[in-house]
Amino acid sequence: MDLLPGLHRRDELRAVGYTSDEVRRARAAGLLTSLRRGTYRFGPAPPTPEAAHALLVRAAVRELSGDSVVSHVSAAVLHGLPVWGVPLDRVHVTRPRRNGARSGARAEVHAAPLADDETCRIDGLRVTSLSRTLVDVARWVPFMQAVVVLDAALRRAALADGAPEAAPGPAWATLKAASDVALRRAHGWQGAPHARRAAAFADWRSESPGESRSRVALLDAGLPAPELQGRIPTALGEPRADFLWREQRTVGEFDGLGKYGRLLRPGESVADAVLREKRREDAIRAEGWWVVRWTWAELEEFGPVLDRLRRAFSAAERSRLGGTQR
Repeated sequence: MDLLPGLHRRDELRAVGYTSDEVRRARAAGLLTSLRRGTYRFGPAPPTPEAAHALLVRAAVRELSGDSVVSHVSAAVLHGLPVWGVPLDRVHVTRPRRNGARSGARAEVHAAPLADDETCRIDGLRVTSLSRTLVDVARWVPFMQAVVVLDAALRRAALADGAPEAAPGPAWATLKAASDVALRRAHGWQGAPHARRAAAFADWRSESPGESRSRVALLDAGLPAPELQGRIPTALGEPRADFLWREQRTVGEFDGLGKYGRLLRPGESVADAVLREKRREDAIRAEGWWVVRWTWAELEEFGPVLDRLRRAFSAAERSRLGGTQR
């Protein structure tokens, strides 16, 4: 069989000569992937849930009203933002109408005004602009999931102007201003207060979804707000810390799955990066700081991490008051 490009409905495959048996054999051999009932693509299954959802979006748009604009979490996926903890089984679109919203097994259709500057095109599809997407996501999903998306968008904009240190540049400012406009337009809409809270908390200095999730967990626990990516003078220079509590002389480090890969220097192995990180931590401790590390798995049950942080805060306070040194 000659493979066809793109996405195909079952009736289209039959129209060009594919029988039901051929479709079954192609699926069994991994040559044909079912994205949803009656819609297929040639090739293996997508490598990530986000990639699979992007294909679902294309399949769904073909079946929806012509004024539908890809929105909410579906737009976030098309904008290339990381999505954590949000179901991707349904495609979200918005119609620029006052009514007609509906929730189905395959699509979530929203009805809301769309200004001319709140849509764009991505790979030929009409999609809500990045700023409008951020507001819609923050209105619709829980706080932690919203912060993950917003942090990532702000950081990408900040990095577009180079590697920021003290402050982001024009691209970040442009996105922030556009998002503020979208927030004002959403005044009175369902979820608008949630969106304002998430937008106020979002921070471009969070470098990963794990760090964003950590920030929300720290907030929920009532711990003092940490300084993000703060620098500490040591014998090895001034390394940055993911989370820094200067008054409590405590450093928090999130060890994500890809952290050491990002730390690699030319010619280094992961083992080299781990050893360098160990020396960096030793230098921080030598200056009288406490260091608490946690991993992605520990974010699911954050209580033990909070206990370690509180013990570090207490130990630092005893040291400050002249108590027993480590």
